[in-house]
Amino acid sequence: MPLTLEQSTALCQLLGDASRQRLLLLLEQFELTTAELTTVTGLAQSRVSTHLARLKRAGLIHDQRSGASARYSATQDGAAQPVWALLREGLDDPQALLDRERAAECILARKHGRTWAESVAGRMELHYSPGRTWEATARGLIGLIEPGRVLDIASGDGVLAELLSEEATSVDCVDISEAVVAAGRARLAHHANVRFHCADMHDLPFADASFDTVFVMHALAYSRMPAEVIGNACRVLAPGGRLVVVALKSHQHEAAMAAFDHQNMGIEPAALRKLLSANKLKVNACRVTSRELRPPYFEVVTALALRPKS
Repeated sequence: MPLTLEQSTALCQLLGDASRQRLLLLLEQFELTTAELTTVTGLAQSRVSTHLARLKRAGLIHDQRSGASARYSATQDGAAQPVWALLREGLDDPQALLDRERAAECILARKHGRTWAESVAGRMELHYSPGRTWEATARGLIGLIEPGRVLDIASGDGVLAELLSEEATSVDCVDISEAVVAAGRARLAHHANVRFHCADMHDLPFADASFDTVFVMHALAYSRMPAEVIGNACRVLAPGGRLVVVALKSHQHEAAMAAFDHQNMGIEPAALRKLLSANKLKVNACRVTSRELRPPYFEVVTALALRPKS
């Protein structure tokens, strides 16, 4: 939702306070009462209450009654959320880590007989737990697959290649930016089975049927000719090979995309399925698999397809 100059100024003033930032960081990961927040931060309870009231009016937090008290947690939407998210991205302060450790101790001290898991049940993915990250989960699950010869189209600097390298026979990464390719080569120089290529995803420099697994992860948004990208990906897929496509679902938020150099406004699942079928792939799944919790609520389409062996 657009902000007026007056609203924008008020929001900047609200978030320009270190104590309120500490509270927001805590409430992104924990549900805490006023008394617990007072214990964690060392601030006076009257100050904590005042800060909480202002943050609630701004739509950055909400409360839920629990017995005689209320527990506060951060919201996932609202007009103020994008501004806080932008500021939050660059925050890295030792005080925040200390606050988080104290908050965890507070939760353990609660006399309600609930474990940590019970206290966040139903919202577990939104809360921090030591070692429980999406990267750790992905590394654990990757051991279940045998990707063989992998091609990562529009690979960036090799995040996916790093995850796959130990299980894959080889990983070839393609990106059109020489700077990105150079960064990827430096990042994964110690992985002998990972190769980077500076090339156009519309004209891949590989022979037909060269790869067992091809990833087109968030690549279609950077093309004005998505059909050519899919066609090339299918061309280099070997019989029995698997193609994984992840792309933004079609949307109308052109201004939001400008900063990311996107060349189109996403794709519908039906249109993506049609492209894959036209290239003689068997489509096992093609649907919306996630929806972001913050405005403008972008949706993501995931497609899994196979090249028949005969």
